[in-house]
Amino acid sequence: MSKENLIEVVNLKKYFPVGKNATLKAVDDVTFNIKKGETLGLVGESGCGKTTCGRTVLGIYKATDGHVYFDDKDVHSMNREEKLKFKKRAQIIFQDPYASLDPRMTIGDIIGEGMDVHLKLSQKERQEKINDLLGKVGLNSEHSARFPHELSGGQRQRIGIARALAVEPEFIVCDEPISALDVSIQAQIVNLLIKLQRELGLTYLFISHDLSMVKHISDRVGVMYLGSIVELASNKALYEKPLHPYTQALISAIPIPDPEVEDTRERIKLNGEVPSPINPPKGCKFRKRCIHAKEICSESAPELKEIGKDHFVACHLF
Repeated sequence: MSKENLIEVVNLKKYFPVGKNATLKAVDDVTFNIKKGETLGLVGESGCGKTTCGRTVLGIYKATDGHVYFDDKDVHSMNREEKLKFKKRAQIIFQDPYASLDPRMTIGDIIGEGMDVHLKLSQKERQEKINDLLGKVGLNSEHSARFPHELSGGQRQRIGIARALAVEPEFIVCDEPISALDVSIQAQIVNLLIKLQRELGLTYLFISHDLSMVKHISDRVGVMYLGSIVELASNKALYEKPLHPYTQALISAIPIPDPEVEDTRERIKLNGEVPSPINPPKGCKFRKRCIHAKEICSESAPELKEIGKDHFVACHLF
């Protein structure tokens, strides 16, 4: 594992048994790395496996196969003491800011819960740290005594961020942290995450289906389709010159805030529906929706290979 990598995911798989003799391949042979202080965006249609991937990276789900290395230690082979230390260093911000907060607890207790396990502070130190975290996320100390139902959606997500920061982590999985929020609030939350990353030296795995926000926050971007990564590249390379047909279709769907350009530009429309992850097509999983599909696409699955500097594509066209 490279010294500059904080996270290294190698051939990760997460399968769920469903029904009789059936398996849902939510994450299927995924490999990527995240450098210290970097943001890796993970995008794709709903149901492509990005949230499951994020939770398996954190060890919330036990991997079916493959490895997740955090500072050279395999997350899925850690003993109890190592897992406790890992949980302090790696946190998650959930998609739904209301469902992820206990409605019976005050905001102060929600933020302080992790501190009680990992930091062992005095009552005074605990409250001071809670107030400091509330300030960091744009709230004030008065919010400490409130309950989740007394806050707006944007405020609740700020509490979710403060809770993740409470144990002083190095790595945070941001699991679609803006999808449940009003559009007017989304940019505020993303800008807050960028600000906190700069101040605290955080490393993010940012999961979203909003490609414009992923472009704004990410250093590199991985595109998932039906449990697998089909393209992985720097932010600039992916958005300026997408290579995989699926990535090209996603990029073409991003609205452009210029009526003349928006009306005249060509969009790539995909045919059909996303296949079932229980019974995916043989060979390339995208072939039935791809206008460039060839005979080889039905015979073997393409490997994710580097076709340019740090630009990886899983496609038989390359």
